[in-house]
Amino acid sequence: MKIVIAAVGSTGDVAPYTGLAAHLIDQGHDVAIATQELFADMVRGCGAEFRLIPGDIQAAMASEDGEELQRGGGGLRGMLANLRLARTLVEVVGEGMITATEDADVLLLNRGTMFHGYLLAKARGIRGYSLELFPMLPTTEFSLGEPTNSLVAKAFHWLVDQVVSRVRTPVDSALRDFQKRIGLKPSGLAPVYDAAVADLSWPVLHGYSPTLLPRPHDWRENSDVVGYWWPHRSPDWQPPADLVDFLDAGPAPVFVGFGSMSPGKGEPLSELVLEALPPGTRAVFQTGWAGLSAHGDDVLTVDHVPHDWLFPRMAAVVHHGGAGTTGAGLRAGVPTVSVPVLGDQPFWSRRLEKIGTSPGWIPAAELTTAGLGKLVRRAVAEPYYRKKAKQIAESVNSEDAFGHVAKALENG
Repeated sequence: MKIVIAAVGSTGDVAPYTGLAAHLIDQGHDVAIATQELFADMVRGCGAEFRLIPGDIQAAMASEDGEELQRGGGGLRGMLANLRLARTLVEVVGEGMITATEDADVLLLNRGTMFHGYLLAKARGIRGYSLELFPMLPTTEFSLGEPTNSLVAKAFHWLVDQVVSRVRTPVDSALRDFQKRIGLKPSGLAPVYDAAVADLSWPVLHGYSPTLLPRPHDWRENSDVVGYWWPHRSPDWQPPADLVDFLDAGPAPVFVGFGSMSPGKGEPLSELVLEALPPGTRAVFQTGWAGLSAHGDDVLTVDHVPHDWLFPRMAAVVHHGGAGTTGAGLRAGVPTVSVPVLGDQPFWSRRLEKIGTSPGWIPAAELTTAGLGKLVRRAVAEPYYRKKAKQIAESVNSEDAFGHVAKALENG
């Protein structure tokens, strides 16, 4: 059985599927991962075949529209920037998906490839699964965003809907062209999403912990929350010697990293965070796409270090609130302070605060030295957060998300 995992987006949108691919390969499956060139080494490192989907998410996030989103560009400007990026994504993903999945018996899809993958599976008569890192299905049990009940907010969103419905036309047009190319009746984004949501033959598995966010009771059949799919780490990987020496030289430090996000220029952001840390706090900064860098006797800057190795050695973690990094903090049993930039990050930040593993969070657009310092101080000094994090870690580490997907594939 040829399994093609198609995943596009940032590092956190792709890395979880490397661990899943490695597990499925161990089970005897033939697995390829179709993604952007940026992640080719990551894919090959887990033992899967790499297949190319065009596009450069890092360049997109550094573009004018990407920077608008990361500046906290909410409202109309942010939505329009998002739609322009989405149109480009729809066009380039469609081209790559046709070729990269042509011999697939089964498609496993993330949010970035779900629309094209769902359509291809239906056109070809093959099996497919949505493997989501964020809730896909509608529910009445929680809101994915902040409530907007005021008349002003409702009026604003009505105006936005009018504009977006017009600007979205090129996005729908790109998807309709794709549908015609593969022999399907053209529609658009919303009808395809609605069809996938209503299709009981289409499994939707969510790769985050039910301890963090339980499965809603009103979700449809053939959907579940199975736990995190952890990124693959080579058994030959060894930590840098300077990092080992730094950790051995004193008490547990605080981790600081913003992953694939770039909420500001690396130097000023690093200076702000460094100033915010309570006196005497040691820290490990991870460069990421933001280009963080800090130096001093109590600070070390590192490049990529697997979170499953690094986080258990931290006193607390400060990060952007991405789904994968959120999961890594829960797995390690350490308190978290989130600085969300965009997308699902505020949602996960609120969840961490709700379950008691975080003293709070600050949107990147509102980040201040005083505000961050207060939260870091509480995360490190107040025993409640570490105790709660340790309790949650026991549940998170008992979940078998890889096995759940393997079983679903076996059962058809």
